[in-house]
Amino acid sequence: MAYVWTEAAARSYTRALATSHYENFNVVSFLLPKRLHQDFYNVYSYCRWADDLADEIGDSAESSRLLKWWSGELDAMYEGGAVRHPVFVALRPTVSQYGIPREPFAHLIDAFVQDQTVTRYQTWEDLFGYCRNSANPVGRLVLYLCGYSDEARQRLSDATCTALQLANFWQDVTVDIGKDRIYLPHEVLLKHGSSFDDVIERRFTPQFRAAMREAVDRARGLFMEGLPLAGMVDARLSVDLELFSRGGLHLLRKIERMDYNVLAARPKISKAERVGLLIGTLLRFALKRAA
Repeated sequence: MAYVWTEAAARSYTRALATSHYENFNVVSFLLPKRLHQDFYNVYSYCRWADDLADEIGDSAESSRLLKWWSGELDAMYEGGAVRHPVFVALRPTVSQYGIPREPFAHLIDAFVQDQTVTRYQTWEDLFGYCRNSANPVGRLVLYLCGYSDEARQRLSDATCTALQLANFWQDVTVDIGKDRIYLPHEVLLKHGSSFDDVIERRFTPQFRAAMREAVDRARGLFMEGLPLAGMVDARLSVDLELFSRGGLHLLRKIERMDYNVLAARPKISKAERVGLLIGTLLRFALKRAA
């Protein structure tokens, strides 16, 4: 007989999953009100499970099958059917309390399904379409949990999340090569006289440098577009949002200081730099409050 999860046991499961994973420092900020912690654990656990089904199985066909199953569980939760997995048992009250629609959760699954077959992107629009499913839903989910559902804030959040996704792609060019993935759009490489082959062979040429410069500038523009969101939300969330954006902008500056040679080494932000970014963000916040 299958184990039937109570809400209390399911909440304990998602809390343990979120706080034990290597990414747990990103799951719940110390600035986030304690009343929201469990709901963030629940949403994170949904994303973690979907991500693992996509990346940890080792077989694209099996991952696609399991993601279809996960999508069916999501449908059952929204349609009022029986849910047996602890993530959905814990998540259902969160969805109900904050009025979160199905779309952000479903779009994340769409992105993970796409990952099983798409490893190259031809145009910026192709890449942005992927980010609309893989990155932007996360920001929208955070806004829903914090009580914001208007389109204006969601558009600014989309700009920030896409920028963060792009910055991560530009940081992980060498990591993605090992997975046979290239996120630099082909049209950008060709525009500057470079190619996918240059990326695969790690040939750092003036043409590749020019393509990376455009890629970095595109991400920076999106960060700047999204920054006003920090002034349109609760004070604690404001600090978190600005910190993420400043961290992403700092990463882009590191790429610039490497002369855009992300093929030779992966740029990293040290712990000391992270602390500096946090202190700088808190100081800016304090000055704004004092003004």
